[in-house]
Parts: sequence; structure tokens; C-alpha cells
Amino acid sequence: MNLTRKTILPFTALCLFTSACVSPEVVTVKTISDDALTCSEIKTQLGQLQQIQKEAEKGRTASGENVAAAILFWPAVIGNNMNAKQAQEAATARQAVLVDLYKQKRCK
Repeated sequence: MNLTRKTILPFTALCLFTSACVSPEVVTVKTISDDALTCSEIKTQLGQLQQIQKEAEKGRTASGENVAAAILFWPAVIGNNMNAKQAQEAATARQAVLVDLYKQKRCK
């Protein structure tokens, strides 16, 4: 197969711009091992959720990366926004689960 500059250059640009998109983690809301979490582990997970929510917010705002993606590859913006929304919703739901667990265990 003869790959020319006309093929390689657009493909490389596409890879670079789609990899620049924010892709925050979509967390699991409730796990089977939640009841075994210690107060310290709950606090740690709550801190991690704040980071995930910040990353997700980046995916929903008009950052330089998102604007570049919109200009060069607009479907990436749609996917990026949908993933960010899912990540924020899951993180908020997970946070509620952890806060309830924190209260049940009477953590301080």
C-alpha cells in the first residue's frame, strides 16, 4: 500500500487533535466494595472526584483545544461534550454515595 503525504498528513493531524480533547473518566457510581471503605479512603475518593469534575468541566468549556477541535474536526467537540457531561453526572452521583457512606460510618 502506497501511503502518500496527502494521506499521512491529514491522518496525523486528526490523531493529534482528537488526542488533545479532554476525556475525563466516567466513574462507577456504586461498587460492591463501598461498605468496606475506611473513612480515610472515602476522603481520598472524594478528593479524586473533585479532580475528575474539574477535568470534565474543561471538556465543556471553550478552551483553546476545544476551539481548535471545533474548527478542524467538529464531531470531536460533540463527543467531548457528551463524555464530559457523563463524567460530571457520574461524579456527582458517586459523591452523593460517598457522602452518605461517610455519614453512616460517622467519619470525622
